[in-house]
Amino acid sequence: MKVLLLSDAGSIHTFRWVRSLSQRGCEILLFNLLHCDLSPYDGMPNVQVYSCNFVLRDSAALSQRLLDKMVYVKAVRKLRQQLKAFQPDFLHAHYACSFGLIGALAGFHPYVLSVWGSDVYDYPRQGTIYRQLLTFTLRKADYVLSTSHCMARETNKYTSKPISVTPFGVDMQRFRPVPIADKPVSFVVGNVKTLKFCYGIDTLIRSFAIVHQRHPQTDMRLLIAGTGPDREQLIALCEELGIRHLVDFLGYIPNQQLPKLYAKFDVSVSLSREESFGVVAVEAMSCGCPVVTSDAEGFCEVVDNNVTGFIVPKDNPAAAADAIERFIDNPKLHADMGAAARQRVADLYDWERNVDTMMDIYRRVISS
Repeated sequence: MKVLLLSDAGSIHTFRWVRSLSQRGCEILLFNLLHCDLSPYDGMPNVQVYSCNFVLRDSAALSQRLLDKMVYVKAVRKLRQQLKAFQPDFLHAHYACSFGLIGALAGFHPYVLSVWGSDVYDYPRQGTIYRQLLTFTLRKADYVLSTSHCMARETNKYTSKPISVTPFGVDMQRFRPVPIADKPVSFVVGNVKTLKFCYGIDTLIRSFAIVHQRHPQTDMRLLIAGTGPDREQLIALCEELGIRHLVDFLGYIPNQQLPKLYAKFDVSVSLSREESFGVVAVEAMSCGCPVVTSDAEGFCEVVDNNVTGFIVPKDNPAAAADAIERFIDNPKLHADMGAAARQRVADLYDWERNVDTMMDIYRRVISS
């Protein structure tokens, strides 16, 4: 089958879809908007990449920047040209409020649309015109897909169409338990997330400070992987709480190196204020690492509370500290919950099965 994918070529999520679909024999044209490094796609069989190479320098969200710069008209014209030349069986756009809108304006059918999270949670809350644009995009789609059930419910606020759930799982051959020889201290709390307010890194730091205060004799460390606009504020918070010497800000960690990082964690803690799927929890669980998460919708869907980890209320450092402390009081909990966590991923979020689900949907699109 021939698929024209309209998606961000610089995203690891796009790369994984393209690579896996290519391995399944799909012929793919990836249509990209912004200038980025396209070398990861070099040599990938049956894959072409077309990039508009737009360069947008202001710091607003991608969807807003595209609208502000009025590049939609150019993008739609270029997309129509590529559709005519490539003649795909269908068009599949990822992310409703930018790539999805361009796909809707192109007028090509069958048109498949995948929502990713902020496009249905944040974008329509910015004002009436944004809600109208999202509603328009969903109306033009023949098939709507979501990576989680909670995101599907959110999407149904703007469309009555049925929504297929296509989980974005993990490669369990890559994300697996691995031996670790350089664990920095006896007890490690870890986090992998963008350093932004919505992801609750400040709550994590406050909860870690509570745990340290309760267990001053325990040799512990907090490892925070990721980059983002709140880095300096978070460092200042660590200094204010007197734990700066116990917190390592690791910066960006490439995806392929994450399993070794998860292996260092006694518990992976993600206390987001909002989460549409919770892929970081799935990655950690696949590596046999139990989790403590907030009760954001995406985490409640992927974590089996009291089995693969603990779910605590958002913005509640004391509750998170209580959950983290249980792994200090009962070291055996790490192995028991870690094994259950990996089994849950095998049952629900094995990437190969997720790709099978997408391929089944693709065949349904073509046959109908």
